Amino acid sequence: MDLLPVNGAALASDPRALEAIRAVGVRHGVDYTDDAAVTVLLAERRRAMAAEQRQPAAWLGMLALTAGLLLPCVVPMAPALTDHLFAALGVAGSLVVIGTALVVHARTRWKRALMHDTLVGYREVLGVARAHGIPLTHVPAWLEGRSSTGGGKGAAPIPSYPAVEQSGRPDEPLPGDAPYGEAPRMGRAEVVASVAVRPKPEAVRSYETMADVGGWHDETGCLLILVGACGAMWAATSDEPGGYGALLLLPLAVYVWLVGRRQGREKERLRAAALAYVQEVAAAQAAGAEVPELSPELRKLADTPNH
Repeated sequence: MDLLPVNGAALASDPRALEAIRAVGVRHGVDYTDDAAVTVLLAERRRAMAAEQRQPAAWLGMLALTAGLLLPCVVPMAPALTDHLFAALGVAGSLVVIGTALVVHARTRWKRALMHDTLVGYREVLGVARAHGIPLTHVPAWLEGRSSTGGGKGAAPIPSYPAVEQSGRPDEPLPGDAPYGEAPRMGRAEVVASVAVRPKPEAVRSYETMADVGGWHDETGCLLILVGACGAMWAATSDEPGGYGALLLLPLAVYVWLVGRRQGREKERLRAAALAYVQEVAAAQAAGAEVPELSPELRKLADTPNH
């Protein structure tokens, strides 16, 4: 289920924002208030950017660059190449130049895909929404050109605009209501109430707290076993029986592993609850609700392919 940064109902909640957003849509030839059209647009552009990252120029460039940087370090270790040092350095320099050119070429193509006209317009729409106080549920890392972990500013961040003073009542009818004589559309407050997202469950809050905790138990357990084995070997090959005391680290290693396994099971349970909540948010958004902004931990879940 696709989770948009903001849905059309939220964009339509402020008439001034809606007017500005429609103007952006006219310039870029896209109706950014149409959730179905925006979902298709984002899916197509994301595939296009992923295809650019998989171009042969990208990985060939990195391979040539790595080889060019490592070759000067390898030459002194190979006696057969020491007589051809200058030739090897020339090859290394050529590889660096070629690799850099390929990487720059791949980066340029990726940046061109990122700056596609329809994506530029959509980022403008998100900037306008923020300026009007409309919360953005989730901005995917790829949309701003950020790394897959979501860190950094990104090559194309959402533009910032001066904040617009809030006005209007929450129960005002949505813009474009039916004319006199036709069945009126539901007011904004009624639309939101009919598909409101339930309060964040305690399990989801717990997941947000421990999402980045752990991950060290396996390494620590292996280290304890290694130290215990080394201590026992030292005691066996010397006259220091005290080294056998290191074997006491083995039960400790098992305990650490058990703690890590229990924590891992609990994190998986909480992750399933958090994923279900993200899917609820996506369903509510698709039904027209104005949904809350996701926390960084939940945004990572939403960014995970196929969740």
